[in-house]
Parts: sequence; structure tokens; C-alpha cells
Amino acid sequence: AVLERTPYPETFANQCMRRIRAERNVTRPHASILQACMNRKLRVNNLKNEKEMKVALDLTNTNVGYRLGRLFAVLEKAQYDALGVETIRDRFYGSASSNPVTSFPRLLKLSTHHLSKIEKQGFRRNLENWITEIIGGLGDSMPNHLDMDDQARFAIGYYHQRQALFTSNKENTKGEEK
Repeated sequence: AVLERTPYPETFANQCMRRIRAERNVTRPHASILQACMNRKLRVNNLKNEKEMKVALDLTNTNVGYRLGRLFAVLEKAQYDALGVETIRDRFYGSASSNPVTSFPRLLKLSTHHLSKIEKQGFRRNLENWITEIIGGLGDSMPNHLDMDDQARFAIGYYHQRQALFTSNKENTKGEEK
């Protein structure tokens, strides 16, 4: 595929998605593989109506899968800030990434409870703003099912948002130390 400039085999991305579901974690190599597969497919098939995936968080990306991945990361962060655990990833990642209409209503209901338990108002407000911004870009309805490409975008969006949350937390901590 590299030498002939053809799309990477679908099985490559599918195996990566299986590994993510088994480990319940999206690592940098996973996100990189999925991003490379998506971008190569767009370039080779000359799909001009879709943008290539960026290396970092893309706030302008309107793809439903990408936005839902971002939302899942923010909801996980809200749970962690409230309770000190990240169980929604263990319990809901698979269903949220493939059948969002069944998982996200429950996750959003749980997030209200989690957000109310966060003592630092600034952190709570930031998370509420993220949730509002992401949901605002989803449109009127939640999709019943995400195809494999959108599941890959979900994983990439999740990874990008987690990295952005981690980076902003590091910067907030540095600011508090001064």
C-alpha cells in the first residue's frame, strides 16, 4: 500500500479497532494507525467533500463520530473529577462507539450527577462548556449506529479530546504552582 500509494487494507484498521475495544483504551499508536488509514483513504479516493484528520484536537470537525468521541472523553473526565475513577470507559466504550443512541442518553444523565459533585467551579464550568459546545454541533438527533469509518473517527476524537484535557490540566496545575 505504501509503495503503490493505495489505501491501507481495511483489515488493518479493523484489527486496530478490535484491539481498542479489547483494551478499552485508545493509545497514540492506535490513533495514529486509524488516522493514517482514514487520511490515505480520503487522498486515494479523492474525496474532496471530507477533510483529512488533523494531528491534534480539531474543534472545526463536524463529523458525528469524531464529536461523539470527544463527548465521551469529556464525560469520562467529568466522572474522574467527581469520583476519582474512570469506569464509563470500561463499561460503555464499546456500545458508545458503535450504537451511540443506546449509551449517550444514560451517560449524559450520569454526567449531570458527576458535574454536581465537582467542587472546583472553574473545572465544572469548563466541562459544562465542552459538553455544550460538542452537543451543539451534533445536530438534532443521535445516530443509531456508527459505521467502521465513524467508529475510527470516534476513537480519534476520543484520543484528541483526552490529550487536550490532559494538556489543559497540566497548564492549570503549573499556573497554580506559581
